[in-house]
Amino acid sequence: MSLLLDEIALATARLAEAGVESPRADAELIAAHVHGIKRGELHTVPDAAFDATFWADIARRANREPLQHITGHAYFRYLDLSVGPGVFVPRPETEVMTGWAIDRLHEMDVAEPVAVDLGTGSGAIALSIAQEVPRARVHAVEGDPLARGWAERNITRYVDSNTAGRVLLHAGDFTRGLRDLPELAALAAGVDLVVSNPPYIPVGSEVPPEVGEYDPPAALWSGADGLDAMRSVERVARQLLRPGGLVAVEHGWQQGAAVYWIFSEEAGWRDTRNHRDLANRDRFVTATWPGT
Repeated sequence: MSLLLDEIALATARLAEAGVESPRADAELIAAHVHGIKRGELHTVPDAAFDATFWADIARRANREPLQHITGHAYFRYLDLSVGPGVFVPRPETEVMTGWAIDRLHEMDVAEPVAVDLGTGSGAIALSIAQEVPRARVHAVEGDPLARGWAERNITRYVDSNTAGRVLLHAGDFTRGLRDLPELAALAAGVDLVVSNPPYIPVGSEVPPEVGEYDPPAALWSGADGLDAMRSVERVARQLLRPGGLVAVEHGWQQGAAVYWIFSEEAGWRDTRNHRDLANRDRFVTATWPGT
């Protein structure tokens, strides 16, 4: 066995003792990052090329710093996103909702669909839509300056002949409504799809250190029941969507029943339903705005 593989085995034990959920995978990904190779190439590193900074990064992960902060990368659908302090690290669960949104946009009889991503963070959802729905125009909204900086970086990185000018980043707090977003007010009643992964953790809930100590608080906490931001999404979506437009919003797995009261028929919504994530748990709600 090579020196690097021996060190990875020791690092795996250290991460497991620290309570990291996927110690082997994280140790291997850190090793690949440090040595500038793919994970499947770890066995090719000669002993003389072992980089001892591997252990500095393992120490960071053992202290529960997110793996994505250490490597600087978060993978989301077909994207390799830059992430770090100040921005929410996108999760695999959100890929499922994003896929749903992309599929619906493809099905629409609209030449150039318009989508709005409320609370874009790293830009993961907005960029995925722009990349996978070639004629879509996506308005990405982010109120936090630090998170918006990461979104700008990722949008700039992925701008090419196919996406240039189709992802528009707006500064503003969507929870304050369209009065805080004058650029979006011009889109009122003309948007085909509104999508959001808002904060949805009830204040006071226990969360892993990777979340509570590193994800920005504004991307986590949302009132006593965790649904304050979702109520804001509902208010903004009803103003933005055209008749027949769609909304998709991520929520916590325990909140599936509660979201029906937010996107209710009494509020004017139709076809409200929950969708499950990769672990078969309620994860996002969708609804149709029929208009008046």
